[in-house]
Amino acid sequence: MSVSEHRSAIPSAMPGVPAAGRTRRLDLRGIAGAVGRCRDHTRAALEDWGWLPTADPTRQARADDVLLLVSELATNACRYGGGPDQLVLSTTARVLRIEVLDGSDALPGPRLPHSPTRAGGHGLHAVALLASRWGHLPRVGRPGKAVWIEIDLVQG
Repeated sequence: MSVSEHRSAIPSAMPGVPAAGRTRRLDLRGIAGAVGRCRDHTRAALEDWGWLPTADPTRQARADDVLLLVSELATNACRYGGGPDQLVLSTTARVLRIEVLDGSDALPGPRLPHSPTRAGGHGLHAVALLASRWGHLPRVGRPGKAVWIEIDLVQG
């Protein structure tokens, strides 16, 4: 497993994040326990970036949502994409973007019709409710896709 972080060129005023923003990558190829690793890596990033720990219940709820969303994307990559290859976290003053890359060309989609009483099939519905935006992009130069979500940090 390898972890890297670099600065992006987007301004940021978030505590713990320099004006240039931050991006962190976690290489997951061949790693067991990918979902837990993604969640732990994300929690550490949120701590480094000044989101956690917090006494603010709204901020704590948002951080909990982020951890749930990371878990959902990583779980879907395990279940339907042959396992995640990489987790990418990027933050600016306005947006947190999470991407999970896998080697499958199968595109994600919510199970329809959605039934809250049915076991399973709720992950992408939760993603759609908690994320500001979500989607997927094909990988360039190799098979697979990136499933991404964005969370607006500044309202308005």
